[in-house]
Amino acid sequence: MRKKTLRDKIPVYLFTAFLILPFMTDSAFARGGWGGGWGDGSTPQPNPAGEALYQETCFACHGDDAGGRFVRRSIRGMDAWTIEGAIANEPSMDFLSSLTTEEIADIAGHLAWLPSAGDPERLTRDGVAAAGEALFRESCTGCHSLGGSARVGPDLMGAAENCATGTNGAPGPGPGGSSSSTCEYLEAFIVEPEAMATHAYTEAELAQYPFIMADLDLTDGDALDIATYIGQQIDSMVPATPVLLSETEFNETKNVYFDRCAGCHGLYRTGATGPVIDEARSVEIGTDGLAAMMRHGTPGGMPNFGTAGILTEDEITKLAAYLQLAPPEAPALEMPEIVASWELMVPVASRPTTPQHSHDWENFFGVVLRDAGKIAIFDGDTHEEVSRVDVGFAVHILRSSASGRYFYAIGRDGWVNLIDLWASVPNVVAKVKGCHDARSVDGSKFEGFEDKYLIEGCYWPAQYVTYDGLTLEPQNLVKLPMTSITGETLPEVRVAAIVASEFAPVWVVNQKESGYVGIVDYSQEGAPLVANIATAKFLHDGGWDHTKRYFMTAANASNKIVIVDVLNQTLEQIIDVGSVPHPGRGANWLDPVYGWVNATPHIGSSFISVYGADPVNKPENAWKVVRQIDLPAAGSLFVKTHPNSPWVLVDMTLSSTNDKQICAIAKSTGAVDRCFDVATAGKAVHMEFNKDGSEVWISDWSADGGQIILDSTTLNVINSIALPSTTGKFNVYNTAHDVY
Repeated sequence: MRKKTLRDKIPVYLFTAFLILPFMTDSAFARGGWGGGWGDGSTPQPNPAGEALYQETCFACHGDDAGGRFVRRSIRGMDAWTIEGAIANEPSMDFLSSLTTEEIADIAGHLAWLPSAGDPERLTRDGVAAAGEALFRESCTGCHSLGGSARVGPDLMGAAENCATGTNGAPGPGPGGSSSSTCEYLEAFIVEPEAMATHAYTEAELAQYPFIMADLDLTDGDALDIATYIGQQIDSMVPATPVLLSETEFNETKNVYFDRCAGCHGLYRTGATGPVIDEARSVEIGTDGLAAMMRHGTPGGMPNFGTAGILTEDEITKLAAYLQLAPPEAPALEMPEIVASWELMVPVASRPTTPQHSHDWENFFGVVLRDAGKIAIFDGDTHEEVSRVDVGFAVHILRSSASGRYFYAIGRDGWVNLIDLWASVPNVVAKVKGCHDARSVDGSKFEGFEDKYLIEGCYWPAQYVTYDGLTLEPQNLVKLPMTSITGETLPEVRVAAIVASEFAPVWVVNQKESGYVGIVDYSQEGAPLVANIATAKFLHDGGWDHTKRYFMTAANASNKIVIVDVLNQTLEQIIDVGSVPHPGRGANWLDPVYGWVNATPHIGSSFISVYGADPVNKPENAWKVVRQIDLPAAGSLFVKTHPNSPWVLVDMTLSSTNDKQICAIAKSTGAVDRCFDVATAGKAVHMEFNKDGSEVWISDWSADGGQIILDSTTLNVINSIALPSTTGKFNVYNTAHDVY
């Protein structure tokens, strides 16, 4: 029996983008011989199984046609004996030791069927180090250093010394020439990262670099040039000098950082969902690395702002310089300024007492047109657009009031807009600015307080503000404690998720950097923070369990899910999950084995963690991971379901390979049933069911994207609506009643 490698134990898509292992040397062929085909005189025939295996394990180095590619010599006609001998005797081919004798015979059959003549796919020129340096700085330094600290991927100094000549052995067929297996491996990895990531690595390497490298659409010649440059490096690469920013450019770039970067990295760049990028760390990464990260993104979840057209090259250049400077002090926002911002367009007495249209307003969808600064309101029954409302910069979420009559829109600029859905044409009836930067808002839902109050939590300043729920008149401003659960004083504490309890007059408030979950009692004078529950860092998004007693939230810097018993205002449990959990509001469903469960996907791990959430009926499973469901890629932002759908749906928006897909997990089996393309123009992001759960809307996030509407049982497309840059969308009934 052949030995099992790590490849047998871990799914293909989990293998890390590690570039240093050797791949293959000519000596393997010299020992094994170059015998042709099947060796029995028969005419070779197509071998589909062998072709599939070849394309999985061999083509990246040898080419689709086995003509040589990076190895630069043909393996067409190589027999099974030769292949098996190479695997057995060549350490660099150990990753193929899991192949069975039958599989090797199939590969040989495919090689025998390939034509022995013709123009082979093969590198024929030498590498050019100068060209490789330019490409490495532009494309690779975001993840890899040369003689510096490790980043998302390893430092590559010394990774390919035998690439230094740029010749990579002797071109042409036959076993002659010098050995350069590490060079071939590196070149293949540069242009075929996903295919190469299927090879076996040690568990230590997998733990250190748990990502698949992005495919940057580089050519074979580009890979040769980059490998030649890496091979010739003796000293550490010196980063490019950052540009000097004028005062005007500094202020403009500060605003770009605030708009595009602060949400993940913090106003003072101390990190949260994203890593620390303070002055010292930014200087360490260097101008080239910072620019490459912004240009291409990273496998760890950072978006490709440059290639996606979100940031220009000029903005990237200036941001790379700005990050290597100390962050400026951020301004305060006090109650007099908040009161001055308040605008009541339609007083309560002037609003209708019944809906002024025939639509089922509880089945309205509010669709965020992020870049346009608008909300498009749709009839969920007819898919007709009812209204398009101006709400300001980069709306993050919508929340429904307890009655469902009002949408609260919260923008990243701190403006809250109150939208009346009963008006003949839904419109903004009040607005106010309580923060310079914000992500969360919610209304009061406890009996007797429905629609009465509203809370806005700030990303900056470190405060929350409460308002009259029907007019948005400011009522209270409460500064947050600036001490963390570990005792240090923090420069910023941002309010992330906020949820409203139906069983007590309280809001639950995540304080991101400090690791505290706060309880705000709006029945008391001043809406004070009456409890602060120490949990884990950094708190981000989350939602209720099916009973709405337990608040379940991601501490994504700690790779944990935190469970808070809101009834008793105590920490219930902390659960270890994957890298950078990001559940949105999570998803509740009844598992046939484990009872009620909830789940989170991850930005940095390619699986969903499902944990028991039924302490009454299934106490043995409560607050434990009961299923780990593998996905094709990491980069997930949301998971969603509905009681009337058989599916749990998850996106992979930040993946470099599967960002157009949605995966459907069958509730009946707890396994992925299918993953399929939904987006055509951009990235698939954020699922939202209609009121009765018969349809699910998914955003195709692009300037020329829109909403894709699926039947929630068959998952067939039933409609698509063209809309610019749509991100989240929120159904009135489901949002008001916390159905997810």
